[in-house]
Amino acid sequence: MAAPELKAEHAGPNLNNNLSARIRNPLAGIPRDQLLADVEKFAQRENLTDISSLLQKGALVAQNPPEFESIDELDESEREALRNEVVHKWRQPFALYMTVILCSVGAAVQGWDQTGSNGANLSFPVEFGIAAAEGTPNFDRDTWLVGLVNSAPYIASAFIGCWLSDPLNHYFGRRGTIFFSAFFCFFSVIASAFTHSWPQLFGMRLLLGIGMGAKASTVPIYAAENCPPSIRGGLVMSWQMWTAFGIFLGFAANLVLFNVGKNAWRLQLGSAFIPAVPLLVGIYFCPESPRWYMKKGRYVEAYASLCRLRNTPLQAARDLYYIHSILTVEKDILTKSNYVKRFFELFTIPRVRRATLASFVVMIAQQMCGINIIAFYSSTVFVQAGSSQKTALLSSFGFGLVNFVFAFPAIRTIDTYGRRSLLLFTFPNMAWTLLAAGFSFYIPSSSKAHLGAIALFVYLFAAFYSPGEGPVPFTYSAEVFPLSHREVGMSWAVATNLFWASVLSLTFPRLLAAFGPQGAFGFYAGLNVTAFVMIFFLVPETKQRTLEELDYVFAVPTSVHMSYQLTQALPYWIQRYVFRNKNATLKPLYNFDAPVAEDLKKAITREK
Repeated sequence: MAAPELKAEHAGPNLNNNLSARIRNPLAGIPRDQLLADVEKFAQRENLTDISSLLQKGALVAQNPPEFESIDELDESEREALRNEVVHKWRQPFALYMTVILCSVGAAVQGWDQTGSNGANLSFPVEFGIAAAEGTPNFDRDTWLVGLVNSAPYIASAFIGCWLSDPLNHYFGRRGTIFFSAFFCFFSVIASAFTHSWPQLFGMRLLLGIGMGAKASTVPIYAAENCPPSIRGGLVMSWQMWTAFGIFLGFAANLVLFNVGKNAWRLQLGSAFIPAVPLLVGIYFCPESPRWYMKKGRYVEAYASLCRLRNTPLQAARDLYYIHSILTVEKDILTKSNYVKRFFELFTIPRVRRATLASFVVMIAQQMCGINIIAFYSSTVFVQAGSSQKTALLSSFGFGLVNFVFAFPAIRTIDTYGRRSLLLFTFPNMAWTLLAAGFSFYIPSSSKAHLGAIALFVYLFAAFYSPGEGPVPFTYSAEVFPLSHREVGMSWAVATNLFWASVLSLTFPRLLAAFGPQGAFGFYAGLNVTAFVMIFFLVPETKQRTLEELDYVFAVPTSVHMSYQLTQALPYWIQRYVFRNKNATLKPLYNFDAPVAEDLKKAITREK
């Protein structure tokens, strides 16, 4: 049984004002002879005549994916490959997995540094004479200085590193930018171990931030551009999984180095260079992003790259022509511009502005949820709860382990339930666990339940964070911008995230001193509720769509999206889950001309 017939109308919706919320295939409705002639011209123009017949077959498949079984030009091996990419979507080439995993290991540098400074906070202030006791004249000054040193990488990332990624990507490509960032992450953390004053340490951590910003702005884009849409979320979120792994290893290193003595903080900070080594050595063994090659007009190299990233030449040819066809549509609204103009277009072109707003929301929500008050200052919080320094480090190690282990479910759920659904489920749960952790400080410190209850709710908080707000922001922001604005858009998103991380890192010691742990945790619990409301109204779903098809998703006006959530989605949710009405139905917001992966899978299953 064939899948539902696609609409034949060829004119697409307005990519700036998609009032019908219609998501369509740009090849749909083109007569067969015209499509084949267009492909032939494309092959001649881009010096791809040696694969013109393959490109034509790929274009026929891309035009109507569920009907590939009826395309006479395909042989049985090609049909089987197309079936397998849906039925067995995780069967991908080694080069694809190697690329994503190798680059995501670089995220461990960021996680390791966060927890390295977490443990170092117990000793480096004493070494540098900025550890005045509460009630002494220099207490306020020293509290701010410790926060300033901890926030240095995030300040440099937000104001320098993130914004360097656009010109670096323009001239050196994704791989060159990642190599540049890995070099900064390598030497700066080693240098930080040899500093002799807090200004020197502050300077080295600023240099680390330059590498962190460029890396965080590029690696998720690189992974997203290389991955097929059906598993893009699961693979791109490995960035967060390896960040969590770096956090875990950093806590482990803190424990191992605890008894070294007064220089323990030097090793705790310096050991973060280790994850940067495989990134420096291996990045040029990975294929360059085919979309970057296409942006530069280098289609022959783009096809060669896709051949390494897809299982068969047919799939590579299909993706090459399909991406090209949507990039052609993009050019109608996105003209060639310089860096400064592209930045301002983030806020002036309606389609791009909606992506800018959505990425801003998911990125700032990661800081609003309060995860980094634990990642940066858990040892300090546990010491304030009455534990010894070793017990505090052990408790922090437990947090790192939970954070890493619970990142694994998102590999599958992020493409099954979707980015938006994961966020809406996890934010309310993070709110109550933080509130409970704060209230646990009211348990008498003489009780064994005091520290146990605090640790329990902190661990539960991490368990809800890791499969939701942990992986979604960087995955989401890497996919929502059009190719022309992807680098500067991701720079904006990551700068937003890391700027507020710097604010949090700078202010939390003072916040903790002023509000106490109960007030500080309660404050962030309230921010979780605020973030939930922002996500509900302002963040569209992106799962199972190609990067180019998301142009149509973000062409839907924000007012249309908000109205739908308020008048359709919210009443449905109340009827279905509060009043338990199993007959409640929800009219979908988007009308898909091109079937999503689940529909294609059903079509293949029926035909078998």
